Amino acid sequence: MRAEPGLWSGRLALGWLIGGEWRFHPARFLVTAVAIAVGVALGFAVHLVNGSALASFDSAVRGVNGAADLSVKATSRLGFDERLYQRVAPARGVADASPVVQLEARIGAARITLLGLDILRAAAVTPTLIGVGSQGADADGGAVFDEATVFLSRAALAQSGAKVGAVVTVAANGRAVPLRIAGTLPGAAEGSAIAVMDIAAAQWRFDRIGRLDRLDVKVTDRAAADAALAAVMPGDAVISTAQAQTQQGDALSRAYRVNLDMLALVALLTGGFLVYSAQSLSVVRRQRAFALLRTLGLPRSGVIAAVVAEGVAIGVIGSGIGLAAGYGLAWAAVNWLRGDLGAGYFRGTGAGLVFQPWAALGFFVIGLLAAVAGSAVPARSAARAAPAVALKNSGDVLDPRQRVAWWPAAALLIAGGAVALLPPVAHLPLFGFAGMALLLAGGIAGVPWFSRVLLGPLAHRAIGTVPRQLAIRHLHGAPGAAATALCGIVASTALMIAMATMVTSFRGAVDDWLGNVLSADLYMRTNAGASFDPATRAGLAATPGIARLAFGRQLALTIAPDRPPIALVARPQRGAEDSQFVLIARAAALPAGILPIWVSEPAERLYGWHPGTVIRLPIGGGTRFAVAGVWRDYARQGGAVLIDDADYQRLTGDTGRDEASATLRPGADAAVVMQGLRSRVAPALRGQVDITQPATLRRFALTLFDRSFAVTYLLEAIAILVGLAGVAATMSAQTLAREREFGMLRHLGLTRGQLGAMLATEGAIVGLTGALAGIGLGLVLAQVLIHVINPQSFNWTMETRVPVGTLLAVAAALTGAAAVTAVLAGRRATSRSAVQSVREDW
Repeated sequence: MRAEPGLWSGRLALGWLIGGEWRFHPARFLVTAVAIAVGVALGFAVHLVNGSALASFDSAVRGVNGAADLSVKATSRLGFDERLYQRVAPARGVADASPVVQLEARIGAARITLLGLDILRAAAVTPTLIGVGSQGADADGGAVFDEATVFLSRAALAQSGAKVGAVVTVAANGRAVPLRIAGTLPGAAEGSAIAVMDIAAAQWRFDRIGRLDRLDVKVTDRAAADAALAAVMPGDAVISTAQAQTQQGDALSRAYRVNLDMLALVALLTGGFLVYSAQSLSVVRRQRAFALLRTLGLPRSGVIAAVVAEGVAIGVIGSGIGLAAGYGLAWAAVNWLRGDLGAGYFRGTGAGLVFQPWAALGFFVIGLLAAVAGSAVPARSAARAAPAVALKNSGDVLDPRQRVAWWPAAALLIAGGAVALLPPVAHLPLFGFAGMALLLAGGIAGVPWFSRVLLGPLAHRAIGTVPRQLAIRHLHGAPGAAATALCGIVASTALMIAMATMVTSFRGAVDDWLGNVLSADLYMRTNAGASFDPATRAGLAATPGIARLAFGRQLALTIAPDRPPIALVARPQRGAEDSQFVLIARAAALPAGILPIWVSEPAERLYGWHPGTVIRLPIGGGTRFAVAGVWRDYARQGGAVLIDDADYQRLTGDTGRDEASATLRPGADAAVVMQGLRSRVAPALRGQVDITQPATLRRFALTLFDRSFAVTYLLEAIAILVGLAGVAATMSAQTLAREREFGMLRHLGLTRGQLGAMLATEGAIVGLTGALAGIGLGLVLAQVLIHVINPQSFNWTMETRVPVGTLLAVAAALTGAAAVTAVLAGRRATSRSAVQSVREDW
């Protein structure tokens, strides 16, 4: 008895089968490969861009901080008392300490970081920050101690356009000081725009007498130093390390990066469904060929190998194209949107694209696995079919009277909903995305039941003409074939609708919020650390046409060294609530004798600062505050705290203000009032003050929003294109596979025109069914994005807004594309004579 032939002996037949399919249906394989390529490209591009941005951010941080073992940092730009140096330097475990003044500064339009250093101490602790003159090292120390000189890094020189030896005006902390560029900073990290001058000159010239921003520390015993420094830390300073600051930068954009990565993987999952749809149709069309090969001795493993080999080829080609396209997208994003993909997380850092081979390999394997997984199920179906039955039958043989199971889809949907409600993992909505994947699978599993329920009432009635009845009853009687055709369509449509609904809801919420917070007529803001002193504020308030001028102070406040700082906002709030802050929750009662503050929604979610909670903030020596309410804020993802300006000034002694909102008298001309405000600003401060109208700020904010969601818009556009291409490929393949059926119908008296009407009806029904299922599933997925993933990622909430216009356009596009494709493919399938179409084999 002869053994069953192996795969190797059937290689010729397998090669013929695979090669013939690719040769005669290249469009189907191209669409599936492109679907895999899209997911790989987006995931790889996002990973490359964010990895490069984080590396650049880390380099910039190390460039500013030098090579210190650890640093004592001020919790805000107000700094800390310089007498802290006397307690840190002799502390146990500390070898040396270098005091630093750090200011945000400008040279013309270039933004830089200005450092004031004690050169003798810095040489021992952070030698990379020591300047070098144009003629080499400044051995005698003359220039480095000169109060009128400054040293610039290469990046600062390039951005400012200045040259060594030139005199430039450096604006910082409300002062504009002319300084001569005495040399460069060769040890500064590439891309770090920093300037260094003598610390005494920096304190004197930029009004920082008695204040420091940082103490760079070199240690001999890290454990001893940590314990000793913790014992002497005041309330307005924290101990920080380079690692903690890197974690701070990572935390700043981690949720944004993970969300983009997950959306790219969902797009890749959609590509896998498209592969499944295309391969299933291919298997159905070649069922008789597989059966013939089985009767000739090919084992079941040979059939599985043929289909899986096609999936491997699709995965290899799609992943290869995706990696190349992803690198190109990453390059474009770094050059056009910067390293934060337009989200604004890493302003001031220039990211250089760095190829990551392990990430490339990972995304290649993921793309390959998605294609293989999409081919595995059709391969098993093809192998399990009995050859004798398959030679006589092809297509969906389900009895139309038999019920279609609904419970698998319901189980997946219920599981997806339950998983999505699980709490975040390390502040990331990993279960939310897992729930989305289960919901997507459940929605697709329910397509046969949905199509049967949708078409059931029509199938039992005599509606319209014979072609229409044939179309309806064919789809009703073959729900498996309909589900196969709809699988990729529903997946891509659901992804696009979910993202469109989320973005529409978010943009609408931001637009409404801007309408509430931009209630004044004019807004003023300083830059480069400048501020309005009391005398300037009194003069501005007396400007003709001004009915009310409310001043405020806003600065970053570090709560923990490894987390992004929150924003501390000081404005008049105790007497009458500021209309710019829309409260969404209030405390029923506050403890007596404790100052009230109001926190933003992200701050409440991040730190657990609920109404009525008593907390301690690192201002005024660590003062205790009671949370009086929570306000809506879409501008500060890291959280914000609002304090009454009188309380703020009493606690900090800071009399400066850096922003103002003006309400004009009735009939006042905004342009005239703006000119009057500018004229009352001191000449030295005039170049550091911006005055704008609310319409300009609103337009700017929405432009930033659109830039932040540029990648999401790209995902939406690609999902639409992939969905339409999937419709075309699916309907074309399914129509061409029914040539024998069309020949039989023509023998029964149907004309080519009636067949075209039947196919147009089928295509329209399939497209509309896919659109309805995809839209419904997409709206469910959108709820997870809006009410689970968004709050867990960005810590703010919003209401759902349905983009009705988008839904109607998608439904019309899918219906039309399916109908047109079915008719065009039908013309090819009915081009031969009826006799040739029905013959078995000649």
